Amino acid sequence: MAFSSSLWSSLIVPNPNRTTISPRFSHKPHKLPLSPAFAIPPLSTATAADVAGAIDGTTVAVVSGGFVAALAAVLSLTDPERRRQMQAEEVGGGDKEVVREYFNNSGFQRWKKIYGDTDEVNRVQRDIRLGHSKTVESTLNMLKDEGSLQGVTVCDAGCGTGSLSIPLAKEGAVVYASDISAAMVAEAEQQAKEQLVASENGSAPVLPKFVVKDLESLDGKYDTVVCLDVLIHYPQSKADGMIGHLASLANNRLILSFAPKTFYYDILKRIGELFPGPSKATRAYLHSEADVERALKKVGWTIRKKGLITTQFYFARLIEAVPM
Repeated sequence: MAFSSSLWSSLIVPNPNRTTISPRFSHKPHKLPLSPAFAIPPLSTATAADVAGAIDGTTVAVVSGGFVAALAAVLSLTDPERRRQMQAEEVGGGDKEVVREYFNNSGFQRWKKIYGDTDEVNRVQRDIRLGHSKTVESTLNMLKDEGSLQGVTVCDAGCGTGSLSIPLAKEGAVVYASDISAAMVAEAEQQAKEQLVASENGSAPVLPKFVVKDLESLDGKYDTVVCLDVLIHYPQSKADGMIGHLASLANNRLILSFAPKTFYYDILKRIGELFPGPSKATRAYLHSEADVERALKKVGWTIRKKGLITTQFYFARLIEAVPM
């Protein structure tokens, strides 16, 4: 979620021959094969209602690649930016205020369902849930590659409903979790109390410390800082500074996931803005791996591991950075 969430930030990118990240990352940076994006399967399998029902400021509808050139021509006839400006004026602020408002209200209800286990989700939302769970699983594997997490301090920057914070606590990590949305934090706390119960020998994991904060307000020092699916709410001009800020909080590792930027996906994102979804309140920003790597190098960090996570409608780059 924006400025502090695990949202889904994912692109809705149809990819029938989907590539999934391996459960373990090699220590040598590598690239996983990426299947080309294809058209959404016939609407009998992915209905227009499914797609429209999954679109909001953090998800991007994509249509058949054959239509990209034609639809790109009509982008100049629309003004989604003006629509967002009006929404920002309604809440009395800019991007951050819009994001906070959205994820405390309609966005909270939407993403609580996607992150949860309810059956009240459509096909696309269910696929995004799968993609997000793969990101969480891959992050946990990446963290455990270095050994036990017992006593390791981890900042989950943008914790959402606790989908990463709670498994980290189960592994023995000391977790500090934040989110810009008070509603998300309250849900995460409730989920943690329900799931982190005492074992048969009477011991219980330490509950994460949940706080309502945006990323800019985070402070302290941690062994590891993790920020999943949040950079999508930052334009590159602000993402550089935020990456540097997150790195300054970490002693050993910084793990980030973000929606990668390419010319093709940038066009598809803009086309997605033409679709009538339930919310267009929040902007969605893509980031190139080169830009993220440059921002890390600027503050003395380098990428050690990386991978690509994709399902049919979810697409994210996951990296681990360490001090040079």
